[in-house]
Amino acid sequence: MPILNTGRFDINYVDEGEGFPLILIHGLAGDHTAWLPQIAAWKEKYRVIAFDNPGSGDSSLVGEPVSTTDLADATLGLMEKLGIEKAHVVGRSMGGAIAQHMALKAPERLQSMALAASFARLDPVGAQVIKNLQQLLKWRKSWAEWAPHAVYLFVAPKFFNENEELMTKITALVSGEDRDMVSYDHLATACIEHEALDQLSNIKTPTLVMGGQYDPICSMTAQNWMMDKLPNATLEIFKDSSHFFLIEEPAKAMATMEAWFDKNAA
Repeated sequence: MPILNTGRFDINYVDEGEGFPLILIHGLAGDHTAWLPQIAAWKEKYRVIAFDNPGSGDSSLVGEPVSTTDLADATLGLMEKLGIEKAHVVGRSMGGAIAQHMALKAPERLQSMALAASFARLDPVGAQVIKNLQQLLKWRKSWAEWAPHAVYLFVAPKFFNENEELMTKITALVSGEDRDMVSYDHLATACIEHEALDQLSNIKTPTLVMGGQYDPICSMTAQNWMMDKLPNATLEIFKDSSHFFLIEEPAKAMATMEAWFDKNAA
């Protein structure tokens, strides 16, 4: 896979398909592979760019404090290097926080924005969940021990109970010991400190806000806070799901985003 330097960071990315660009930004504990189903589905119609955020996958490690603004600069830098003037931007969890700063810094670069299980400010429960996961990793220094304490927070109870085999696979996926713990810690702090709520009224970019009804991390409280501030936003609630509604209700999630791209076509 190619790697581009955007100034502060080297970014590992995939660039597939042709057509109007889609930029896919993953969340805190993931990398670009979180988007593999979307890349496969959308590359026939769009130019799809997915990448590893700094501190994730094969991009640069993050050995010192970083902010969601810094990560937005890296993403805009990647767009610049790839010659992308404008794109639909889809941000998942932390990725949505990054997308907000992109819309504030360079609104002319975003055709639309879709925020999947994201936040402009974490509510107290969401912030505490991330703090707890940070502490656990520092105490145990093992992703394999961290994973079982995390994965049940990502899906609704019913989904967890009825999909034992899939939850085992997800647990194994996030148990890989090759991820950098220091980078994760800095990225987690960036999420906790992300505060864009009071700036959202300045974002005129058409925005799709998608939330899982049972999400304890990016709760419906956080979704409603965004809807109260964003002047040009549409809300879609996934009533049977939690933080991973892209996995829990994949057909609805894909249809919702594809209709959004069509509605806001260049």
